[in-house]
Amino acid sequence: MREQILGFITPTMAIVFFFVFLVMWHRGKMGSYVLAFAASYILFAIGFMITHVADTAASWTWHATQFFYTLSLVVGTWGLARRVDQPAHLGIFLTIYLLAAFTLGFAIVMSAEIGTRLIIVNIAYGAIKLVCMMILLGAPRREAIDKLIIAFQAVMAAQFFVRPSMTLMVENSILANAYRDSIYYSVLNFSLTLLSLLGAVILIGACIYDQIRAVREKAELDLLTGLRTRRGFEQDVLARIEQAKVEGVPVSLVVADIDHFKAVNDVWGHQVGDRAIAAFGKVIENTVRDNDIAGRIGGEEFCVLAWNCGGDAAVAMAERIRMGFAEVKVDGMPGDHRLTASFGVAGRREGEGYGKVFARADAALYTAKQEGRNRTVRGSRDESTIAQLLTDKEKTEAASA
Repeated sequence: MREQILGFITPTMAIVFFFVFLVMWHRGKMGSYVLAFAASYILFAIGFMITHVADTAASWTWHATQFFYTLSLVVGTWGLARRVDQPAHLGIFLTIYLLAAFTLGFAIVMSAEIGTRLIIVNIAYGAIKLVCMMILLGAPRREAIDKLIIAFQAVMAAQFFVRPSMTLMVENSILANAYRDSIYYSVLNFSLTLLSLLGAVILIGACIYDQIRAVREKAELDLLTGLRTRRGFEQDVLARIEQAKVEGVPVSLVVADIDHFKAVNDVWGHQVGDRAIAAFGKVIENTVRDNDIAGRIGGEEFCVLAWNCGGDAAVAMAERIRMGFAEVKVDGMPGDHRLTASFGVAGRREGEGYGKVFARADAALYTAKQEGRNRTVRGSRDESTIAQLLTDKEKTEAASA
């Protein structure tokens, strides 16, 4: 009786966390991944309750428990993948589930002893956690909370692989009808309670961190374009370039400037100029990927950090933006009039930081303007040439001011 009562602690706690995540998703207007965390906990509670109250000698109990536990893990993995903008690879999880369900069915038919069943389902759960860990390792985000989540997935995978074998070494044989009276079930209750609590605390911390980050990013967004301000852009780019150095990931900077923008303001007015800037920002936003960083760093000047992208790929991105903007009709300008933009591109070289890469990209942008505008130039000059080009640029800007 005492074990039966204690057995309700784990699903009750899971239901509490279901409501916690549900409230965070609703009140905080957070992403669908938070709703997935809630669903994962309620599915886990259902699976545990089936095991705790149903006839453990019945085959359907084992299949139903496996189904809800697997679904809980997969939905949670989908939420974690969604949080970092990674594909969830649901086909892999379906394959793992079907293989485990088939093997479990065979083990149920063969013997009333459940040791083999426990090893089968736990290996499947561990495999799901390993795949989850690999998905998260493929994401570019590497904040402290992201590392903690990855570490927790590794711990979960390890305990799924180790716990059944270690427990069954102590308790050699467990019959299905005596499952809830076994040492294994007591260990399971304790470990699941502890891990569910720890996992929920980590996920709640991740949600709070995401909320704080969203508020900070919103404060650092340019009101006209919705892209980052110069301050917000440079802060994020500095961190991302350091990450690229550590991980050996290629990154490039694309610097862009609307051609003859002063004439737009002089001829059609500043309101039309603002619309042109907003339109250019929208084209950039629609072209860059989720892993890239885009910002408005000056009046009509923009910059994009292209993640995991060498110089050639960054030039192709710049060309897509250039051609897309050349087709945009800006409200307030004649119907047959289109604006253009010039682009400078530079891929990060070994040992370079943000300043040097930006200098090369900015020099390439100046070259693009000298060569007739409405084009993309890839920077590849040495430092002395860059310095001279930037000096010439400053003189030109001062003369036209």
